[in-house]
Amino acid sequence: DRLGLVGASGAGKTLLLRQLALLDPLPCGRIQLQGLCPTTWTPPLYRSQVILLSQRAVAFAGSVEDNLRQPLTWAAHRARRFDRERIVGWLRFLGREASFMDLGAEHLSGGESQLLALLRALQLDPLVLLLDEPTASLDAGTTFRVEELLGQWLAEGERACVLTSHDAAQIERFTTRRLELTP
Repeated sequence: DRLGLVGASGAGKTLLLRQLALLDPLPCGRIQLQGLCPTTWTPPLYRSQVILLSQRAVAFAGSVEDNLRQPLTWAAHRARRFDRERIVGWLRFLGREASFMDLGAEHLSGGESQLLALLRALQLDPLVLLLDEPTASLDAGTTFRVEELLGQWLAEGERACVLTSHDAAQIERFTTRRLELTP
């Protein structure tokens, strides 16, 4: 599924995503993933299956490739292997050359950092992607390609995403359902 969270600034869209990612407490209600509460999954396993991409992408020191390899050293993802061909294919789809992998992550533009964060999450194949304005720093052409890539990735398995955007056209174009939050 593709759920769009809409609402004015301050309505709680980011807070809800953080709560779904277990980064902030949920004041009421409950969260379930595949019918199980997060404690059944254990927090590390849950967080490996529900990944939040925040509005401001974070990059580690080193190259783009170093940043893409980093999560694969964490216990929850050690069984996975780095698939350079898959990443390069995604980069080409997004209009970037393979040489993008060699760039210093600390020198990326805001939009390039968003692409890095997206690829870093996609390669982990979570069940749920929580996307907080994932294309806010991208040009229109790259935004459309990101939406296409996400659509293809979602179609590859039993996956879902929750997306926030202040771009009403993007919500209309990309999501299948909408939830409006009011302050």
